[in-house]
Amino acid sequence: MNRNLHAPLLSGMHAGFAGRRRVLRLGAAAGTAMWLAGCAAMAPRARAQVVVVGAGWGGLGAVRQLARAELADITLIEPNDRFMSCPMSGHYVAGHGMMDELVHGYQRVDALPGVRRVRDRVRAIERERREVVLAGGSRLRYDYLVLSPGVEYMEETLPGYAAAREQLPVGFRAFEHPAVRAQVDRFLEQGGTFVISTPKPPYRCPPAPYERAMLIAEQVRKRGTRGRVLVLDANPAPTPAPTAQPILGALRGYADVLEYRPNVDLRAVDGARRVLVTGDGELRFDHANLVLPMRAHALIRQSGLGERWADVQLPNFQAKADERIFVIGDAQGSPQPKSGQVAFGQGRQVGEEIARRVRGEAAPTASSEIELPLGICWAAASHNTAINVNVVTTMLPGEAPKLRFSVDPQPSERSGSASWSWARGMWRTMLG
Repeated sequence: MNRNLHAPLLSGMHAGFAGRRRVLRLGAAAGTAMWLAGCAAMAPRARAQVVVVGAGWGGLGAVRQLARAELADITLIEPNDRFMSCPMSGHYVAGHGMMDELVHGYQRVDALPGVRRVRDRVRAIERERREVVLAGGSRLRYDYLVLSPGVEYMEETLPGYAAAREQLPVGFRAFEHPAVRAQVDRFLEQGGTFVISTPKPPYRCPPAPYERAMLIAEQVRKRGTRGRVLVLDANPAPTPAPTAQPILGALRGYADVLEYRPNVDLRAVDGARRVLVTGDGELRFDHANLVLPMRAHALIRQSGLGERWADVQLPNFQAKADERIFVIGDAQGSPQPKSGQVAFGQGRQVGEEIARRVRGEAAPTASSEIELPLGICWAAASHNTAINVNVVTTMLPGEAPKLRFSVDPQPSERSGSASWSWARGMWRTMLG
């Protein structure tokens, strides 16, 4: 056979085989790509790393919402091993109740999916590295950081206070209340003048100083103490303004054992002499609960997130300085009241916002009125009566928030009972 006659045929056959091999290779490559794409679609989404600082009302709201979404590994940082409620603590401070009612364990929070609690304090936030530095020296990296660190007292605003700090506890932060209770117990036993001061807002739980005054005055009557309660208010009337008349009316109900003085400017305190220096001169006291002006925890300033309060954008409470950080509760600087219910609602809202971002969903566009977390508050006027205060905060896109108050005109037993039902319900919701 002439080999030259079959050369074109063999060449064409080789070319056909080669072409088919290329097609097969391309088909295999395409199939592999489709298989990998399918595996990627079926692969579990990478879990976000979320650090929450503070296991109070705001922090627990965020943790609860994030755990429900099951999209994140959540590290909750809190120095205390138990939760203590500041709302309702006025009853304990005045001797009407026990501390056990306010204190709860974190066991059920620890059991939530994806939650790890670390008992420590935060020493610093390194925003560029997205790391939280703990007092114990360890570092925690985060994709998102939720700060609910609470408040600190502006001691420098009252000269002499730092030297008298142990003598004059403020008791507006968790686990400080037994020291104030001890002051009240001594007063009820010894008599004299018990001074309670109220700063200019904003500060944590505005009705609380007036509530303490009335609950202590009730005990003065009950025990026959030879003494009086003196309320020195830096404001012209109780704050916030919509609560002024109901609270003033309730204060007047104790006129025989309680005196209310508005527009008092505290300038200094001398703990050794038990003297307050005011704009009207010196005033002697036997016992005192001086409620100092407040600001956000120092961590906010150290991290460049604000000065007195954290600068946040609404309605999502994202720090203006960092899109990976959210600030909630009493440390944030929005016009919303600094109360437990508001903090919890802000935490839940931020938890949902982080979950939305982790899911890769687009931010909702708002063209109509937006409602921020609801505020529910109670000002106890006696061991069994209270004034209910509800605050609805709304805002239009690009405009400042507006607050609408609904306030009981006078204390009632109905609101007194409802306040405890509300508190116990909230504690169950937060802590299980």
